[in-house]
Amino acid sequence: MTRRQLLFEAGAGIGGLALTQLMAGERQVGPHFAPRAKAVISLFMMGGVSHVDSFDRKPMLEKYAGQPLSGKGQVVVRQGHPGPLMPSPFSFRRYGESGLEVSELFPRIGARADQLAVIRSAYSKSNDHVQAAYALSSGVIRMGHPSLGSWVTYGLGSESRNLPGFVVIYDARGGPFGGPSNWSAGFMPAAYQGTVFRASADPIFDLRPAAGVSTEEQRARLDLLGKLNSLDAQQRASDTELAARIESYELAFRMQATAPEAVDIAAETPATRKLYGMDEAVTEPFGRQCLMARRMVERGVRFVQLYHGGLGNQNTDTWDAHEDVRSNHTRHAAEVDTPIAGLLDDLKARGLLDSTLVIWQGEFGRMPISQRGLGRDHNPGAMSIWMAGAGIKGGQVIGSTDEFGYKAEEQPVSVHDLHATILHLVGLDHTKLTFRQSGRDMRLTDVYGEPVKQIIA
Repeated sequence: MTRRQLLFEAGAGIGGLALTQLMAGERQVGPHFAPRAKAVISLFMMGGVSHVDSFDRKPMLEKYAGQPLSGKGQVVVRQGHPGPLMPSPFSFRRYGESGLEVSELFPRIGARADQLAVIRSAYSKSNDHVQAAYALSSGVIRMGHPSLGSWVTYGLGSESRNLPGFVVIYDARGGPFGGPSNWSAGFMPAAYQGTVFRASADPIFDLRPAAGVSTEEQRARLDLLGKLNSLDAQQRASDTELAARIESYELAFRMQATAPEAVDIAAETPATRKLYGMDEAVTEPFGRQCLMARRMVERGVRFVQLYHGGLGNQNTDTWDAHEDVRSNHTRHAAEVDTPIAGLLDDLKARGLLDSTLVIWQGEFGRMPISQRGLGRDHNPGAMSIWMAGAGIKGGQVIGSTDEFGYKAEEQPVSVHDLHATILHLVGLDHTKLTFRQSGRDMRLTDVYGEPVKQIIA
């Protein structure tokens, strides 16, 4: 080994260890301009919510019900059995001073319509669940790229030394399509990946120290382990997993003092628990997730990713309504409507909504034609996404789909546009937030993306 190689390898190893310390709470890149939001809560409805049955009413589906979808070129379906145009089985009504139209599926969210900016012209990259979920998570349909939460924490760090900057809470019925790659740090140091908290009475495994081990003894063990790992890290400068593991031990040690209180939703008042629907069996699971999300951002967590819908049973436990959109969406909307409305109300009451961006999304929308009689197939060409908080003007509709809801038509909003918008709201310029990889400055938005002007205005 030459002297230059020695300095490079040793320096990189030390740098990796320094990185883990930075991740404990210091900003990484820092905001490029004054942020509108300090934290993000992403509500991901796994399986693909039908936009034409939720936030994008299409009267023409009623007028032309039973007729084939024509004049749109080749119609590509994922699972076959394409049928004719099918009107929504749900009624819509106008809410608030804005008169925003929302389906009967979401009466409580609809009652907060004047807080919502609904993007009706969003579209995705794939009609496959896994690839579409990766696109919404990382901007790329392949695994191996950093997730949005990783980019945000890379750019801004965490406001808390004792909690992770990026927390993931998924459905108790199972994880999302694509699994942990949805919150992976990809080619970034592993310290930026999401930390999973369980949506149960014991969100974090093995949080409490072993019986008979004092704090002093545990500290001494970690110090010795840190020294041994530091020696190893200097010989393996490119192994960010080791650096992340070292910091994970330190973070876990700090979390033993703070995390039990952070996840203790039993400490909430009965009124607050009721607000999130935790007094009802149907709404309790997602209500618990939403309440934990509020407690996380309240304590300085930068990005909280919630998933509703898990792969216990794809047809019944997610929004994947191939068989019967009425029964599927009625069941799942009932699980989330009250908790999400409660989250918005609670954030507002605590003065947190203006500094927190709340996003509601899925991996794609669904077809305006029927499938197997009463269901709808995947549709990446159009979906509805809404945002609230962060000083966003509520009660507005952005963009539109065609007359049947088949494709985004007016002001199409891509996944890259969405990511550029989110980064802008937290004070990051998506064109300047880069990470050097394989000789290229990589971006979450690649070489694309423009912030949605109505959102950032």
